[in-house]
Amino acid sequence: MLTFDFYSPEEEISHPLYRQKKVQVFIKRDDLIHPYLSGNKWRKLKYPLQEARRQGKQRLITFGGAWSNHLLATACAGAKFGFQTFGFVRGEAVENPVLKLCSLFGMRLLFVDRTGYRDKRGLFDQHFADDHEAFFIDEGGYSTLAAKGCSEMISELEKSYDHICCASGTGATAAGLLQGIQQAQLTTQLQVVPVLKGGQFIQKAIADLGVSLDHRLTLQLDYHFGGYAKTTPELIAFVKAFTQRTGILIEPTYTGKLCFALHDMLQKDLIDPGQRILLVHTGGLTGLLGMLNKFDD
Repeated sequence: MLTFDFYSPEEEISHPLYRQKKVQVFIKRDDLIHPYLSGNKWRKLKYPLQEARRQGKQRLITFGGAWSNHLLATACAGAKFGFQTFGFVRGEAVENPVLKLCSLFGMRLLFVDRTGYRDKRGLFDQHFADDHEAFFIDEGGYSTLAAKGCSEMISELEKSYDHICCASGTGATAAGLLQGIQQAQLTTQLQVVPVLKGGQFIQKAIADLGVSLDHRLTLQLDYHFGGYAKTTPELIAFVKAFTQRTGILIEPTYTGKLCFALHDMLQKDLIDPGQRILLVHTGGLTGLLGMLNKFDD
């Protein structure tokens, strides 16, 4: 079985807004799992890696953008567990620190134009149809096995929570958390913040992974800031202020939008006093490397 020991604590956050609104806020520090397999990345890769090993596969084939934390995590996991890795990169050929790290871990990269990139199964079949040792991993790790890995977070929790809040890109993490809540028969409300424009698709993405939609799921659709990896001066200022006040590093693509959403909901009194809230830190901090210029004063 492919696994490794990790510790992901629940850390209480002190903030004047939380005291004012009389709520307790904790953060699940999945960013501490591993420098490159951090956040939800290990959770989403754990069972696909086990399945690849069970099937006798030698090569992991996956997909992502030029700053993809998923590509980097897969490259690292391949090196750690003895798989070769290959990444299809969306868009024109570029060099950046994340892709250099992928290469350092041994991942081979192929840049694909955005039109061709849309058909990921087609790309896999075009290049690896005759390679019986190749194993397909979708963009962001999206799969039922990824959701299964993410569902295990619920059984790890040391406290009970009225709300669990997570950012969402593909929907796999949200699906897993909802599945875990359902399996534990909790009344916890899952607040999901899609980071892409038109995030209503997350409901279908969750259902497509075999997880039943119910009243415990709420999508907060107003915090995408223009779309994936898009930012505004307001969001950048929030990320800076939150990091400086709490000592917890967040980034504008995922966890920054999540934390902003919670603060906005509290300021609008959309969460009742006396609630205990858990934020899920999904890692992805290497993505900051491509955004540091946005933080210039």
